Amino acid sequence: MEILTASTLLALDAAALPLLAEFLGNALNILWVAVGLGLVIFFHELGHFAVAKWCNVNVERFSIGFGPILWSFKKGETEYALSAIPFGGYVKMLGQDDMDPSQLSSEEIARDPRSYSAKPVRQRMAIISAGVVMNIITAMLFFAIAFSLGVDMPPAELGGVQTGKPAWVHGIEFGDRITRINDREIEAFPDIMRAVALTTGPVTVEGVRRDGRTTFEMTFEPDESDTRRLIGAGLQVESLMVLMPGKEKLPTVWPGTPAAAAGQPFEPGDRIEQVDEERVAAIAGLQEYMARYDVRARPVTFGIRRAGQPSDQLTEITVAPQRFRTLGLRLQMGRIEAVQIDSPAAAAGLQKGDKITHVDGQVVGTELDPMELPDYLGRRAGQPVELTVIKDKESREVSLSLTPRDKAGWMDQPVGENVPLAATSIGIAYYVVPTVQDVRPESPAAQAGIRPGERIRLVEFLRPKGADEDFISAAFDDDKLKVELKNDNGETFENWPHAFWLMQMAPTRTIILHLSDKDGKPRNVTLAPVDVDRDWFYPRMRGLRLHPLLELQQAENVLAATGMGVRYTKNWAIDIYLTLRNLLTGRISPKELHGPVGIAKVAYKFAEQGLADLLLFLGILSVNLAVLNFLPIPVLDGGHMVFLIWEGVTRKKPNEKILVAATYAGFAFVVGLMLAVLYLDIFVHGAAGR
Repeated sequence: MEILTASTLLALDAAALPLLAEFLGNALNILWVAVGLGLVIFFHELGHFAVAKWCNVNVERFSIGFGPILWSFKKGETEYALSAIPFGGYVKMLGQDDMDPSQLSSEEIARDPRSYSAKPVRQRMAIISAGVVMNIITAMLFFAIAFSLGVDMPPAELGGVQTGKPAWVHGIEFGDRITRINDREIEAFPDIMRAVALTTGPVTVEGVRRDGRTTFEMTFEPDESDTRRLIGAGLQVESLMVLMPGKEKLPTVWPGTPAAAAGQPFEPGDRIEQVDEERVAAIAGLQEYMARYDVRARPVTFGIRRAGQPSDQLTEITVAPQRFRTLGLRLQMGRIEAVQIDSPAAAAGLQKGDKITHVDGQVVGTELDPMELPDYLGRRAGQPVELTVIKDKESREVSLSLTPRDKAGWMDQPVGENVPLAATSIGIAYYVVPTVQDVRPESPAAQAGIRPGERIRLVEFLRPKGADEDFISAAFDDDKLKVELKNDNGETFENWPHAFWLMQMAPTRTIILHLSDKDGKPRNVTLAPVDVDRDWFYPRMRGLRLHPLLELQQAENVLAATGMGVRYTKNWAIDIYLTLRNLLTGRISPKELHGPVGIAKVAYKFAEQGLADLLLFLGILSVNLAVLNFLPIPVLDGGHMVFLIWEGVTRKKPNEKILVAATYAGFAFVVGLMLAVLYLDIFVHGAAGR
């Protein structure tokens, strides 16, 4: 046997030490997760065990896990066991065995004064409910300790809103902070999604605009087209700190962008304090500055606060402008998907389903690219613009005049599939039909022989072999991403804005277009996007990636931590009941459910972030276990309580045949549910994760 000494470690290859450290860190996180999940189960069963002993019930076995016993020992009359299936646990008492429910009505066992079935109803109720009570207590304890240590949570400030969704339609913007939804106070970003998903009917959203002074309150119906109700406030806000890669090893800048080509590299943890001599205090102000049309077209100089430098010294890094990348295609203008309330478009009478054919006399699709329309309109803020529109309901052509607002184009990004493109200056969101209307001379599309009338069915993004990590591979974990625009069944997907956005975010990628001509004959062409040859510039951070904004939530003292623990326990218990209700009514899709694999993955992510975050997750899991175990399903604690209530009211024990049938039905339901969520973990959420 060889002993690994300190000198042996020093002799290891330097490149192996980070791998060893990562392996040990991963192993420690897995251990923390196992211990944490085991604790939640242990405390639940400990509640049953302790009260059963207090009621002088003979506890035959205390097991963590189900199925075959892996390890056990006996102390006194009780066997303590660790079983093979780690998805729960059980306390086996004389006269109460879920797998042999006939014990409850056995006369022989009932005569034993230490059997569960011989005890009064009130004691059996105490024993059954003790596990749930223990989980509620431990949840409050987990939450209290977590907030005593301090938990970093994303604030309820929006990094953007999804174009066309209710929040966008009603004028909620990036930088706005949501403070209340209906009667629920919003303390962190995840509260927004839960508060909306668990409502019925319209929602009332209150908040503060990004200026920090102006408040808003609006009521509207959430969107229900997805697996849960949402308002489209789905992007977390970023900080002014350059990304700290962490375990994900995401790049600080995306390859091929101006930030990557800067003369001096950005470093993880750099903090932006000024840009072009202007002080910046929040990302919203920085984004607004970068979006100005006079700023987009020229280099900007970031003033960076870097670790280890004197407090009065800033590192200056100059970044060139970022031109849009294009293939030289102009596609067909689609119909309007959404119109913002109180916008110039709404005032002019534009409606969902209308189609803009001309802008200031230019044909949209040939003379004016639909992808450039947001910037064309944004540059004309305060000036009248003439539109020719085909009205959807009357199928007639009308001329309209409106004056765009001072809202820069391309600030609302088409992030995600089937997201329309926003021309926020006039307040419309529209789709782009994947039919080629025009091809610019000498462009990659022209050189590939693409002709007007051809339809794009699929867009593939290929990462060059040996290339560094880029946006797509980092965000989607895929070296070959496909964006579908038309499938073999003839269904069209409104995904060109999303594909075009990805083209800007990963400029080193090669594009394969799957086309079909007017007769349906397919062909594929490979293209390399190029910078546009005109003044059309991307408004965002020019390839610089920023760290998510986090705010520390920490209790000032033990009393405050206890209060936060109680409040979080109550809120999560309510949320779980609302989730179950919305599952039954169809407002939340079963696809939103996760099983043991999903729970373990989430627990591991929390463990990576530190002890406080893991305790926060264990608190959430404890509340889940308490609520779900008390549902009126035979085999679960809630099912036992239903039978006890029946016995207490009627003064008679349940009929043995009914009891056995209900228990087996409940067991079959629980097993079926477990198989269903395992399927979702592996084949639905697993596929999404890939």
